[in-house]
Amino acid sequence: MKTIITTVAVTLALAMTFTLAEARPYRWAGNQGNTAGWQLMTPAERTEHQAKLRSFTEYEACKEYVDGHHKQMEERAREKGVAVPVMRRNPCDTMKSRGVLK
Repeated sequence: MKTIITTVAVTLALAMTFTLAEARPYRWAGNQGNTAGWQLMTPAERTEHQAKLRSFTEYEACKEYVDGHHKQMEERAREKGVAVPVMRRNPCDTMKSRGVLK
């Protein structure tokens, strides 16, 4: 009997977890693995950058911002004599593919 109750409880918990995960909208989160120039920004700039990206609803506006940000990071890298950061994937493309941007 305990096994059945435990199985039912675990099944319900998993079902609720997956339901809540699906109900939550996609929220882009920047980190050093997906943000070109992460190491060149202050913590405050990183927070501001993430908030700015999350504020977009239109793809073109997002892409324009990201292109400008990437140019800024390239300039900082040159000034500091470090390798120019590589943008692996544009976050706007990711948000568009997930239906966040139009």
